[in-house]
Amino acid sequence: MAEAHPVGFQWVMEAKARGAQVIHVDPRFTRTSALANLHVPLRAGTDIAFLGGIVNYILEHGHEFRDYVANYTNAPVIIDERFADTEDLDGLFSGFDPESNEYDPATWTYQDMEVASGAGSREGKLGIAEHHGMLGGRLEHGNPPHTDPSLEHPRCVFQILRRHFRRYTPEMVAKVCGTPPSLLVEVAESLVANSGRERTSAFVYSVGWTQHTVGVQYIRTAAIIQLLLGNIGRPGGGILALRGHATIQGSTDVPTLYNLLPGYLPMPKASDGDLAGYLEEAKLPAGFWGYVDNYLISLLKAWWGDVATQENDFCFDYLPRLTGDHSSYPTMLGMLDGKVKGFFLPGQNPAVGSSNSALHRKAMANLDWLVVRDMAEIESASFWKDAPEIETGELVTERIRTEVFLLPAASHVEKDGSFTNTQRLVQWHHKAVEPPGDCRSELWFYYHLGRIIREKLAGSTDPKDRPVLDLVWDYPTEGEIQEPSAEAVLRECNGVGPDGRAVSGYLDLKADGSTSCGCWIYSGCYADEVNQTARRKPHWEQSWVAPEWAWAWPYNRRILYNRASADPEGKPWSERKRYVWWDEEAGKWTGHDNPDFVATMRPDYDPPEDAQAEKALSGTTPFIMQADGTGWLYVPNGLADGPLPAHYEPHESPFPNLLYGQQANPTRQVFDRPGNRYSPAHGQPGAEAYPYVFTTYRLTEHHTAGGMSRGLPYLAELQPEMFCEVSPELAAERGLEHGGWATIVTARAAIEARVLVTARIRPLEAGGRTVHQIGLPWHWGTNGLSRGDAANDLLGIVLDRNVHIQESKAGACDIRPGRRPRGPELPRMVEDYRRRAERAGAGPDGSDGRAAEPQRGGPGGGKGERA
Repeated sequence: MAEAHPVGFQWVMEAKARGAQVIHVDPRFTRTSALANLHVPLRAGTDIAFLGGIVNYILEHGHEFRDYVANYTNAPVIIDERFADTEDLDGLFSGFDPESNEYDPATWTYQDMEVASGAGSREGKLGIAEHHGMLGGRLEHGNPPHTDPSLEHPRCVFQILRRHFRRYTPEMVAKVCGTPPSLLVEVAESLVANSGRERTSAFVYSVGWTQHTVGVQYIRTAAIIQLLLGNIGRPGGGILALRGHATIQGSTDVPTLYNLLPGYLPMPKASDGDLAGYLEEAKLPAGFWGYVDNYLISLLKAWWGDVATQENDFCFDYLPRLTGDHSSYPTMLGMLDGKVKGFFLPGQNPAVGSSNSALHRKAMANLDWLVVRDMAEIESASFWKDAPEIETGELVTERIRTEVFLLPAASHVEKDGSFTNTQRLVQWHHKAVEPPGDCRSELWFYYHLGRIIREKLAGSTDPKDRPVLDLVWDYPTEGEIQEPSAEAVLRECNGVGPDGRAVSGYLDLKADGSTSCGCWIYSGCYADEVNQTARRKPHWEQSWVAPEWAWAWPYNRRILYNRASADPEGKPWSERKRYVWWDEEAGKWTGHDNPDFVATMRPDYDPPEDAQAEKALSGTTPFIMQADGTGWLYVPNGLADGPLPAHYEPHESPFPNLLYGQQANPTRQVFDRPGNRYSPAHGQPGAEAYPYVFTTYRLTEHHTAGGMSRGLPYLAELQPEMFCEVSPELAAERGLEHGGWATIVTARAAIEARVLVTARIRPLEAGGRTVHQIGLPWHWGTNGLSRGDAANDLLGIVLDRNVHIQESKAGACDIRPGRRPRGPELPRMVEDYRRRAERAGAGPDGSDGRAAEPQRGGPGGGKGERA
């Protein structure tokens, strides 16, 4: 956090100065570690084992916050008797299909209840799991689930959780992670001591925690810990997802993701019928997902205005439909296969920043056209003349047919707009200076692109053009360059009522077409016709929650699920941590924040059988976006890879899974094809060709793929060359010299880097052998003042099935002294490594010995060595 999020880390240091304990868990000793009370090293890719050890410690020693867990989580719920855990199936859950490498979650459900996919997750017949909503799956309305308030029933969630994590002992964690048992116990005891009625602890993670084939389950394991300790919905608690640069949170809220509509509404599938059919599937019977019709129809009205009527399903048929996995990496592979002809890159640099960057460069060379919008000529704009593949002969400039349009972009100080970051805080920024020359904002680009397209289609009678022609495209513009009003867009996101004025929040939205709203969770950000996101009242003029500094979605609530900050009777768990509470005299909830539920709902409210939406939840259920109102320790539906986290090795791991016979996540998405070959993992012949672990990371001095920093003299001087961090022991083992050159090799590529020999990245003892790890910053490319090889060239494309994110924080490689070969010799060396690994797998008759390897539970899932 100190390295990649230094501004936010200021507040960690403020907390430490007041006595807070800061614990940093990371494979490397970093700037954060240097300022923490405790640094805990672990092997890259083993975080679930480490976190699972904390869960085990809490449960085995009875340290859970029992009143919180029994009342606010699904710990008492009894699970279907058909459910089988990884403990029963050696690393698999029940319902696994080895042909498709997918789970059927039918056996994961609550006893005697159907759990159908809902706004949180819709399982489509597309060969992928489609995960659309903010949280979890859907419980069919009907009788409440069977529960055991004592938490003793052998099939209740609490007991399943205990059995599932029982093998995650400190000793086992040490074998898997390389973390000494005493350190795990110290972390667990610190968390326990700082949690409960009187105290709370927070987890903070960066996007790197998601960049694994089990990344979603990393965060799930942290959520289990925080729910067990009562640290969700309370001040000082929670799980904070740090965002690496401007409005990453906003880009998923509004969104830029292929499978979402604004506000985490699910994108329709090709198999969906009319609006009524969509709403029937997406709408939840309980909780605030019960108003999906209000949210979606208001969105359709915002987009198509008067044309959207009840008679034409409010133009629902104008929405695009999902026909498969349209995420980033399959799209890139579609370019290679000639299925994708054109591509927009607004502020993205996959030629450096994406896994297997070389394959992205080759894919872009197979396009008809490419539009790059950036502040410099990044590698994704100039690949046709200076990509490394030009030197090796894999690409030839004269044969690349791609027409590249490089359009200059305005920076954040040259445009109005908003950022939404870590704590869902929407903050307005005002333009400081005019953009120079032809530089333009994204808003300008897309608005005028849309305007020109509409002008060219004017008069068309082709039905396929109607969605574009019928769009409400009337944002006011100003100035010589006709810049659209960003505030007008924000107001559209807020929503407008039948009186033409901005609504006060999403509770004002209707399903009858009388309201419009561009993003329901942002509704309220322009309440009272005031840009609420531009507020900047000093902290000394308001309460410690600072509700008048910018605006947080939803409804300016600063802590989600804050009903959990009070006990079931509505009283604060402690006076010290009081946040919101029930005021019997006033007949409503009061406190320091807006209650994250109906403010007049009594704590003892018991919903009638015919209740719907939020009225179908009781007064003691804080988690209002879940169908049962509880925090899910166990997920009965909504995840592609299991209802509970389980430790799996990275796809390319030189180590066995010591916990289960199943080596890697059985549902991971793999793309084994030319240009994306995988190195053999442990248990597969040839794995010894790539014996070391590498991980990628950011530097403070450079920004993401380097396009904004490598061309700046001061930053380039501070970090002038691509380097690799290695331990003194690894340097001695491989003959590496500090300040010299090293070549790092994987099954796909080889790069060179300066050697930084440092004790910050030290060997670990795991699984009976020494783990050597290599650290690689990922900011370098061929352009700018500071140039170097791209670390992401080394990575293969293998994805988490839930969110289709790449595994870029743990891979297998070899490292050797000296610079890499030049020209055609470079791909030859990489191919030689692959052949060496293949020869290691050949049988005595020359056949491929891997054919005899036992495979189970997913690609590359051979049964590994057991602990």
